[in-house]
Amino acid sequence: MTGMVFLNVVLRYGFNSGLVISEEMSRFFFVWLTFVGAVLAFAENGHLGVETLVRMFGRRGRIICMFLTNLLILFCVAVLFWGSWQQAPINATMRSAVAGMPLLYVYGITFFTAIGVGIIAIWRLFKILAGRTTEAEIAQFVGDYDSIDALLERGE
Repeated sequence: MTGMVFLNVVLRYGFNSGLVISEEMSRFFFVWLTFVGAVLAFAENGHLGVETLVRMFGRRGRIICMFLTNLLILFCVAVLFWGSWQQAPINATMRSAVAGMPLLYVYGITFFTAIGVGIIAIWRLFKILAGRTTEAEIAQFVGDYDSIDALLERGE
């Protein structure tokens, strides 16, 4: 994405020409980058949370909040997947303006995101129900990063 935009800038200002497709493809790559990044951020508990409220609870309350949060996220990604499934036939027939590729290639990333986040949420729910949630995972969920460092130093 960066290479295409840089090449297009050099061609426009240096040679008075450019790659028409680079603008469209860089926009599509940015969409993909955002949705892949959302899965990675969810895996690392990097999304916004209401940490101030959750910090007020003890261990049990925090685990209940983790459970409810992941259950709600699982519902949201199910809606995202279902909506993407409903939209897929339309996106398969629509073509991008410059590249002429089906827009399903662009918006199909929502399937990856829904499945990726869904798998992580299911795994977290399983760990909570099995009683395998570690103190480091709880601290990371709450945003208590000092506790994570302390736990890692002790080898937990």
